[in-house]
Parts: sequence; C-alpha cells; structure tokens
Amino acid sequence: MPQEQYTHHRSAMPGSEGPQVYKVGIYGWRKRCLYFFVLLLMILILVNLAMTIWILKVMNFTIDGMGNLRITEKGLRLEGDSEFLQPLYAKEIQSRPGNALYFKSARNVTVNILNDQTKVLTQLITGPKAVEAYGKKFEVKTVSGKLLFSADDNEVVVGAERLRVLGAEGTVFPKSIETPNVRADPFKELRLESPTRSLVMEAPKGVEINAEAGNMEATCRTELRLESKDGEIKLDAAKIKLPRLPHGSYSPTGTRQKVFEICVCANGRLFLSQAGTGSTCQINTSVCL
Repeated sequence: MPQEQYTHHRSAMPGSEGPQVYKVGIYGWRKRCLYFFVLLLMILILVNLAMTIWILKVMNFTIDGMGNLRITEKGLRLEGDSEFLQPLYAKEIQSRPGNALYFKSARNVTVNILNDQTKVLTQLITGPKAVEAYGKKFEVKTVSGKLLFSADDNEVVVGAERLRVLGAEGTVFPKSIETPNVRADPFKELRLESPTRSLVMEAPKGVEINAEAGNMEATCRTELRLESKDGEIKLDAAKIKLPRLPHGSYSPTGTRQKVFEICVCANGRLFLSQAGTGSTCQINTSVCL
C-alpha cells in the first residue's frame, strides 16, 4: 500500500534527527548585482522623469497647446513670430483681430493655388526685384465689389472713374486707346504727341477739344489737315488771324493800303490781295501756281 510504504519509510528514519531546512533565494555576488541593477534602473527613471519635466517646462506644454502654439476649436493659433522651414499647407491663415499679418522671407514669398491634381492654377511671387502674378485673369475690386482694374489675355479694363498718370514723361501707348474723355489736372497742360508716327482721333459722334482757361495749339512739321466728309468746318471766334498767308502783288499806282481781301485758289490755297474798289484776286492769280 502507498500509505503503508510511506509510514514505513518514516519509521525507518532516526528519531534523533529534526526536519531539514532548505534555503531558497539569491545570495552573495548575485544579490549585490541585482541590487545594483535595481538602483541603476531607479536612477534612470528619475533622470528620465526630470528630463521630461524640464522639456515640458521649456517647451511650455499646457492643456491648450505648446509654447506659442494653441489648439482651439477652429484650428491652431500661433502667437508671436513663427518660422516654417518646410511648405505650409492650410485652408485659411488670418491674424488676430486688430493686428496685422506679416510674411517675411530672405528671398521671396510664393503663394500657389492648386487643383485636385496638384497642378498650379494661380501663382503669386513677391521677390526682391518684382512682384509677379500668374493666372488666367487678374482683378482689383473695392470693398463694395466694384471693379477697379481687370486684365486678361484679351483686354485690360480700368473701372475707376478717373485714371491719373503722374509720370513726368506721360504715358506711352504703342497701339490705340479708347476712352470717352482725356483731360489734364487743373492748371496743368495736356499734350498729345506722336514723335515718329501719326496721331489719329476718331469718334462716331464727334471729337470735341476744349480749353476752358487757356490756349490750344496744334503743331506739325508738314501738313495740318482739317477734313469733314459730310459736314462743314466752323471757325467760331471773335478774332481769326492768319498771319503767314502769302501776299499777292501790290498795285504800282495809288496809295498803299493796309486792308486786304482773302482769295481762294482753285486748289484751295488762300492768299491775301490788296483791297480795291473791286475784287483784286484775279490780278494776283500767279500766287496760285
């Protein structure tokens, strides 16, 4: 029987011997190494905790964000100056109410508008030498939405009521210009000039040239032509002077008078002839040759 064998085995043991004690654990140099590693691990934990607290303190980590970066319901808010070393992608960038928004760069600032295929549709580049804008159309509007300036491949539109040119040399138009009114500032001269080509002014209902407080001059090198195809040309003034008209020959007899009559040749040329009791234009027909 197992129980009988166990009892017999116990009865065979000497009665003078007590129960044997077995030591369980780590002793000696193993125990010292274990304590050393435990102490080293505690030191590392404390150093790591101290470094974490120092980083949180330096970076100013809070519940709302980190440093100048704050996390709000509408997105991220940066306070103070910010520097971006890589491209910035955002749906909207705005400053705080009442403060200006500045973009600074050592070279240039480039703003790109992309489509779904990341293709550039509109681009604005502000560099040290120029400001360049690339797009299909460029518009400038007022706060109320009124168009002030528009430019595309077909035309350039100025929607302002008045366009002022302040340059000392004026404005050069290599091609035609269409406008209902051209005038200078008060007490300033208006000069229309074509140095090497012709100057043509056309209008379906008429061209009016008016100088309210000064003189009007039209100067050319060869011919000045006033032509009306279906109407007439009027010279309406209290005094009309033609100081450089050619003179016909004077009559050798009689006193020399200072009164002349204007004669017209068949080719349209005008000349002066000394007035007499009758017309003297036929006497001076040699001027018309």
